[in-house]
Amino acid sequence: MNSYMIVSINQPAYIPWLGYFDRICRSDVHIVLDHVQFEKNSMVNRNKLKTAQGVSLITVPLKTKGKFNELAINTVEINNSQNWRKKHWHTIKFSYAKSLYFAEYKNVFAEIYATDWLHLNDLLKITTKILFELLGIKTKIIYSSEIKSEGKKGELVLNLCKEAGATEYISGPFGRDYLNKQSFAKEAIGIKFHDYQHPEYKQLYSGFEPYMSVIDLIFNHGPRSLEILTSNQSLSDE
Repeated sequence: MNSYMIVSINQPAYIPWLGYFDRICRSDVHIVLDHVQFEKNSMVNRNKLKTAQGVSLITVPLKTKGKFNELAINTVEINNSQNWRKKHWHTIKFSYAKSLYFAEYKNVFAEIYATDWLHLNDLLKITTKILFELLGIKTKIIYSSEIKSEGKKGELVLNLCKEAGATEYISGPFGRDYLNKQSFAKEAIGIKFHDYQHPEYKQLYSGFEPYMSVIDLIFNHGPRSLEILTSNQSLSDE
């Protein structure tokens, strides 16, 4: 058993940005926080692509009406009355068809958008798994809905870390506002904060747009994508 265990925690996200994967890469175990309340206007069900017309935000529509406070991420259903899959694939295809690695990866993504999805969490699990494979990420994944740890905010994070056997927790930058360092210290768990230093890389179309979905990087740089997204130091103790 590994005596030093680095753990990170984050809500699931739809075709996430580079920083999402950088934090996971720096961890031995990543806990997907999928049992908490879905928050509207979050990046759980949407992300950004760079198109010839500028940045495009693509969103997976959800059945949320009349379900306030009953929307754990792992239970949210997709609203398939809208033809979102056709729209998303059309946007991806026409935005990246001329990228260097589109031909190599297009069938993988075409299959995603040819599949019927009922629950958002199932879509996120599969797409994230595929992105792990394309990037070459080996970090172990655990889902919080399968652990059933209790608490809110910092208390929940601490309980999940203890459940995973963490000796170090990699927090997002906002963890500075709610994590109790003394509580972590009592459990012999160190904290590092992840302030992602976004790399600049060659994209299609003029200018550089940071904070795009990782597929922007993958279609443009293929097997070098992981090297590029982890190229900058992003961790600090304070």
